[in-house]
Amino acid sequence: MNDLGRLEDLPADYVAALRERNLVPLWPSLRGVLPPQIPTRQTKPTHWAYADIKPLLLQAGELTPIEKAERRVLVLANPGHTLEKMQASAALYLGMQLLLPGEWAPSHRHTPNAVRMVVEGEGAWTTVDGEKCPMSRGDLILTPTGRWHEHGHDGTEPVIWLDVLDLPLMYYLEVSYHLNGGRQQVRPGRGDRVYAHGGLVPTPVFGRSGQRYPMLRYPWAEAKAALLAMAADRTDQTPVQLTYTNPETGEDAENVLGFHALLLRPGQTLTLPARSPACVYHAIEGRARVSAAGHDFDLQEADTCCIPGYTPTTLVNASASAPAFLFIADESPLHRKLGVYEVRPDQQPAMP
Repeated sequence: MNDLGRLEDLPADYVAALRERNLVPLWPSLRGVLPPQIPTRQTKPTHWAYADIKPLLLQAGELTPIEKAERRVLVLANPGHTLEKMQASAALYLGMQLLLPGEWAPSHRHTPNAVRMVVEGEGAWTTVDGEKCPMSRGDLILTPTGRWHEHGHDGTEPVIWLDVLDLPLMYYLEVSYHLNGGRQQVRPGRGDRVYAHGGLVPTPVFGRSGQRYPMLRYPWAEAKAALLAMAADRTDQTPVQLTYTNPETGEDAENVLGFHALLLRPGQTLTLPARSPACVYHAIEGRARVSAAGHDFDLQEADTCCIPGYTPTTLVNASASAPAFLFIADESPLHRKLGVYEVRPDQQPAMP
């Protein structure tokens, strides 16, 4: 029982006097902002089926030219935050973006950090501060805070990718804005080639580059090969996961959100305890069931779901003969920086 008192218990003239002076009594609302044992979460378990999104996104391509839209995106909005807020969790924004052959999405930069997870299509590219990054299915491309970036398409079929940004956090902090720019001049060199081999870092004679983001494109072909090699090297059911990192420092690829690639062996079930950050699962290849908080989401290829923080989760490969590959985005770097990252091994998911 709440023994801290209620606002309506206070005299009306006293409450009016407080409000007139922009004052609020804490005690009636204290347990609302500091609930016992587990945080209040607006994020709800939510699933977005690519089979539903793609036709509507292609229709958007017919209805709105790129010159008018600038970025043709359908936002994957979590109903727990209301659709108007256009966010998947407290710090995560998700959007499916379409680029048609011959189109160019003009150069701009903004304070939110962003990544692109390519869903389907060939022939598109993203240029980030002059580095031209080809886009193929499963590739992860960074566009960190303040970096100029543009998208173009030299191919023949539509290209679609998943945008992941920390936009809700930047908007809440009142630091979210963008600047428009002109077409970039492509400079030679690509980080994904320079840092193509694990354990080998290119080193200038007088020390490392010191770049915060030396690698902007993480090719799926290499990530998948690494996952398969790890799985072949471990005959037990040890989970096989990679984290996208800065190849020079080993830190997270970006500084607010974390990005990972997970392999589920054929028929494998993976039980995850409750962790503080919200988590997004996106199926790159294969099929998987994500079960959390009484919800079962059957992810087909290119489907996406979001699970709130402090929620035990079970992942199951839906195939008994083929692996499943999931891209994961979460808020863990932010939680670690804030000192609130938490794992609760006592909270285990119920088996499906």
